[in-house]
Amino acid sequence: MWRRMFGKFGKVYLEEEISMSATIAFDTYAYVKKLRDAGVDERQAEIQAEALVALVEDRLATKQDIFALKRDLADVEANLRRDIREMDGKIETTKVEILARVDTKIETAKVDTIKWTAGMFAAQTALILGAMFAMLKMNQPNPQPTGSPLPSAQEMRLPAPSTPMPVVPHTR
Repeated sequence: MWRRMFGKFGKVYLEEEISMSATIAFDTYAYVKKLRDAGVDERQAEIQAEALVALVEDRLATKQDIFALKRDLADVEANLRRDIREMDGKIETTKVEILARVDTKIETAKVDTIKWTAGMFAAQTALILGAMFAMLKMNQPNPQPTGSPLPSAQEMRLPAPSTPMPVVPHTR
């Protein structure tokens, strides 16, 4: 029986499902017989066969173990990919929020700069106009009064033609 498994980079692997038991078949009788034929004592050959079986069962991985490990790794990989996608989404959301705040601060700074520049322009214009009017006033000659409502100094010295004042005799 074959099973589909998705591996790294989206490649599809076909794996054979093993339906044998988790133990490895090891013919201890044949092993003991070979050792006995080679001159090893039967009791020593049996002990060595038992030790070898225990070692093989405890230490060696079966194909079933390897396929189970591959499935576990595939699950871990899928979970990691999901976690990475979630983290990417959170990072993107945070990035958008930060950029929005930065844009707001830039706009605020831009408006403040425009206000400050306009105020300085108005103050500078007023200062220049005031200086120009002051310079124009200083450079103009004193105007000669013509038709002034106040009498001139010479007119003030002459008596005004009026009715003579009656002379009152002095008594002493």
